[in-house]
Amino acid sequence: MKCSTLLLVSVLLCTAALLSVAQKQSGKSKAKKLKNKPKAPVQPEEELLLLPKAENCKAANCKLPDCRCSDTILPRSKFQGKENEIPQFVTITFDDAVNAVNYAQYELLFSGLTNPDGCMASGTFFLSHEYTDYVRVNALYRAGHEIALHSVTHGDGTDYWRAADVATIEQEFGDQLQMLAAFAKVDPKSVQGMRLPFLQISGNNSFAAAQRLGLSYDSSWPTQQFKEPAMWPYTLDYRSKQDCQIGPCPDASIPGFWVNPMVTWTDTEGYSCSMIDACVYPPQDKVDALFDWMLENFNRHYEGNRAPFGMYLHAAWFSRGRNYFAAFKKFIHHLNTYPDVYLTGISRMLEYVKKPVLGAPFKGCPAMPEAACHAVQCHVQKVSTGEERYMNVCDKCPAVYPWLGNPLGQQQQL
Repeated sequence: MKCSTLLLVSVLLCTAALLSVAQKQSGKSKAKKLKNKPKAPVQPEEELLLLPKAENCKAANCKLPDCRCSDTILPRSKFQGKENEIPQFVTITFDDAVNAVNYAQYELLFSGLTNPDGCMASGTFFLSHEYTDYVRVNALYRAGHEIALHSVTHGDGTDYWRAADVATIEQEFGDQLQMLAAFAKVDPKSVQGMRLPFLQISGNNSFAAAQRLGLSYDSSWPTQQFKEPAMWPYTLDYRSKQDCQIGPCPDASIPGFWVNPMVTWTDTEGYSCSMIDACVYPPQDKVDALFDWMLENFNRHYEGNRAPFGMYLHAAWFSRGRNYFAAFKKFIHHLNTYPDVYLTGISRMLEYVKKPVLGAPFKGCPAMPEAACHAVQCHVQKVSTGEERYMNVCDKCPAVYPWLGNPLGQQQQL
C-alpha cells in the first residue's frame, strides 16, 4: 500500500513538472494552466465495443518480431543463464517543448557519446507544440535523435486525457505530426512513438488512436510491480499483466502495437517514481550522491535481466538543483564507458527487442536524415486568444499561430 500510494504521488509530481519548473517535495506545485483548451470529451461507448477483448497470452501463439507477451522476462528464453551477454539499452527521454536553453543542454549531454558499435548515442524527444523551436527540433532530428509525439495542446489537466475519445487523440497527435513535417522537416514516417501528457491513458482509445496514426509504440504507462526483474517491452495482442497505476488501462487486443513500460525508479526512501523529476525524495544536491543514486537504479537492470533502463525526465529538472545537470552528464558519460551499454532512442531499442541476439545488437548504424532547414523567425497571432507569438520554423512562416484544428497555421476564412 505504501509503495502504491507513493507511486501515485510521484506521478502527480511528474504531471505538475510538465507545467512548472520546480515543485515542493510535498507534491504541491503552481501549475500554469494553458488557455482555451477544449473541454474533456465524453468517451463514446462504441469506440470500445469495436475492439475485441484481449485474451491471456500464450507464448506459442505470440512470436517475435510482431508479438511479445507482457510477462516474458528475457529477450528469448534460451538466453537464460547468459544475461551478461544481453546488450543493455539505456533510453533517455525528454518531454515537452524544445527551446534555446534546453537545446544547449542536450548538446552538452550527448556531445562525444558513441555506442560500442561506433554508432552515435541518441535519445528520444517527446515534443509538445506550444513554445517549441522547430529549427532546433530539426537540428536534433538531423543529429540522429528520435522525435516523438506529446500532443498539440498538452490538454488542461488529467481529466481531459482520461476522457479523451479516439477522435480527440487522433487530432491532438495527428495535427502535431503535420506540424513537425511542415515546420521542422521531420519525415512523418520516422515518427514512431507517443507519450500522453500527465501519463494519463484513456483506456483502449489511446492505443487505438496511435495505431490509426501509424505509430508503433506508446511510452506512457508506468509499472511499479515489475521492476525487479524489470519489465521488457511487449505488444498488446494479448492481455497485459502490467499493473495499472494511472487508469483506465487497455483491456482490448490491439495487435502489433508496442508498449514501452516506464519501469519506475526508487528514491532514497524506497518509494517508486515514474520519472526522475517525480521522485519525492531525491538524494542530496551533490554530484557524487546523485551519481550513486542513478547507478543504483541502473544496476537493478544491468545486474538483473538487462531490461531497457529508462531515464525519463523534463529538462526543467536540471534547474531544481545546483548539481543536477553535472551529475546527469557524469552518469551518462560513465555509462558510455561500458562495452555492452547502448544509449539509443526507444524505436531503435525496439528494433532489437523484435530481433534479439546476444552481443552486438545491430549490424550497422542508422542513416542520418537529410532535412535541410532555412531558419526563419515568425511573428504571428494565436487566433483563439489574440496573443502575439514568436516562433522559429524551417523555410516559411505560417499565416497564424498553428493550433489544434489548424496545424499548418493557415488563414481561416470568416
